[in-house]
Amino acid sequence: MPDTHATPAPALTQGEIDQRVFDLYDEYCHGRLDRRSFLQQAAAVTVGGLAMAQALLPRYAQAQTVSFTDERIKARYVDYPSPGGTSGTMRGYLVHPNRPGPFPAVLVIHENRGLNPYIEDVARRLAAEGFLALAPDGLSPVGGYPGNDDDGRDLQARLDQNKLRTDMRNGALHLRAHPLSSGKLGVTGFCWGGTTTNALAASLGAQVAAAAPFYGAAPETAAVAAIRSPLLIHYAEHDERINALWPAFEAALRVTGTPYAMHLYPGTQHGFHNNSTPRYQDAAATLAWNRTLAHFRQHLA
Repeated sequence: MPDTHATPAPALTQGEIDQRVFDLYDEYCHGRLDRRSFLQQAAAVTVGGLAMAQALLPRYAQAQTVSFTDERIKARYVDYPSPGGTSGTMRGYLVHPNRPGPFPAVLVIHENRGLNPYIEDVARRLAAEGFLALAPDGLSPVGGYPGNDDDGRDLQARLDQNKLRTDMRNGALHLRAHPLSSGKLGVTGFCWGGTTTNALAASLGAQVAAAAPFYGAAPETAAVAAIRSPLLIHYAEHDERINALWPAFEAALRVTGTPYAMHLYPGTQHGFHNNSTPRYQDAAATLAWNRTLAHFRQHLA
């Protein structure tokens, strides 16, 4: 099978981008800088900083690794109830292998900007590997992912965050009970989605059979005792804000005896799995993805 992480080379490689620009991009991605401020500050911090900043903006055409017309899968958008959520109804991207089920199920939780093309591709990658995948769009009650990350980030930031997390929880429950689901549920997510993966592992307890958060914030220490699923935790080396939460998280996991494995990927940035920007690091992304597939195959079988 071909390497489904391969992507055309970006205009600038990761090694050509100043770490200070990466740090500014992290601020921009998390809504602490708008696009104009990000570009201006990047231009001021180093020679060529503007070009570096522009190279970091996502190019989603490069991120597609499994086509929506791939004969191995079937994909469609679905609507389902979400009581207690933003509007009471949710929409998501449902993908499954093109053969009779049931299949082990994996919820795919997006970043802080809605269901963008990269996350849809992750759902297709899972389906191509034999899983039933659902990627909810947290922005669907307000019109859905708007087609660009800036507007998506603004829309998501305006939502009631407790209701948004309820929408993700309802997506997990809908997927677990889906006719094509084996009843075994895994959860994975990226950035905000990684944080929410940890939160769902705690709030859903034994209903989650395995979880694999990518560079997500740790749950509150008091909530860790409710986690029943084995965790596969992926961190980037250069991600100080997220990584600072790990010692307390690990200590709580040890107290509760929750099975876990944590991997810190050398030389990587927050978002290293996202192959639409130079933050992507092929070797680390491929290794993390293969570990995730193995984790789900082991615990969702």
